[in-house]
Amino acid sequence: MIQELRPKVAQVPGISVFFQNPPPIRFGGRLSKSQYQYTLQGSDTDELYRYAQLLLDEMRSFPELQDVTTDAQITNPQVNVDIDRDKAASLGVTPQQIESALYSAYGSRQVSTIYAPHNTYDVIMEVDPRYQMDPAALAMLYINGASGNLVPLSAVASIEPTVGPLSVNHSGQLPAVTLSFNTAPGVSLGSGVAKVEDAAAEILPATISTSFQGTAQAFQSSMSGLGWLLLLAVLVIYLVLGILYESFIHPLTILSALPFAGFGALVTLALFRVELSIYAFVGVIMLVGLVKKNGIMMIDFALAAQRNEHMNAADAIFEACVIRFRPIMMTTMAALMGTLPIAVGLGAGAESRRPLGLAVVGGLLFSQLLTLFVTPVFYVYMERIQNRFRGSRRSINR
Repeated sequence: MIQELRPKVAQVPGISVFFQNPPPIRFGGRLSKSQYQYTLQGSDTDELYRYAQLLLDEMRSFPELQDVTTDAQITNPQVNVDIDRDKAASLGVTPQQIESALYSAYGSRQVSTIYAPHNTYDVIMEVDPRYQMDPAALAMLYINGASGNLVPLSAVASIEPTVGPLSVNHSGQLPAVTLSFNTAPGVSLGSGVAKVEDAAAEILPATISTSFQGTAQAFQSSMSGLGWLLLLAVLVIYLVLGILYESFIHPLTILSALPFAGFGALVTLALFRVELSIYAFVGVIMLVGLVKKNGIMMIDFALAAQRNEHMNAADAIFEACVIRFRPIMMTTMAALMGTLPIAVGLGAGAESRRPLGLAVVGGLLFSQLLTLFVTPVFYVYMERIQNRFRGSRRSINR
């Protein structure tokens, strides 16, 4: 609906309309015209505004981004009153008197209180409202000099109309400018964040610090920990399998199919041009549990055959592949058929779940084609290494 409305409102002259689809849960950040925020901070406001405008122009040229805007309104009309302190001192006028006269004319100075029978009224002194909108009226203000004579403001100060910021926003006690943006249809937040970071690294100097806010910041923090989460999952599985089989080597044999599953998941995502999003990463973590069960079925049977029937490693693992082929295929096809509808991507909101299904289906198919061939070979080589290590240790003990 946003894409349908965008060209229609663009035809309305005199207004700029920014659309956003707010998330169900908002993760902090500033209220802005667009959904994602990127904040720039610096102690020098002139430098901050200059480079913020350069980065804003660069972001607007990216086809991956839409509705790029800023909260820095730096073209607000204003009047600078520059006091000539030498001339003011010669006429007996102090800067404090000039500031007091300006505040009396344009501020909200309370000079008296009117007490009525049932209420009180504050008396506010100011110039006529029709003069408040005219910068030329500043020349009509007069200040009391040291000798009691009235000195016009134009005699002790220069009045210069110019433009400046409507307000100076701050973040963390430093002046800040927030650039907000939306991603174009079909573009993930990860791609948009990467484009903004690359542009900021090329344009901004070291004196300006940057950070994402709100949903974009939550995305960055969540993606930064996913790699450690996957590594921790594999480590925990290795420890549990090591305790279960009382071996340091055979857990590696069971986990030997994981690289092929991960490769299959990444290749599938690349073929369908789907980003490695959080959903896709969850699918990769699911693959760790789905794929290792094939190795467990084979290795568990092979170890039992070696210990109970005194078979060699090659015959034991071959027998395991033949006997456990049917349950391996049954469990794999059950998981494959369960995630295939998610990979097809049918129904409302399916585009968010589709990366998970593609990662699981692609990883299962690719790993299943190689597990029955790679895992037995890996098992035989690991058994040889283990037997060689045991033989060398026995010779040392003798």
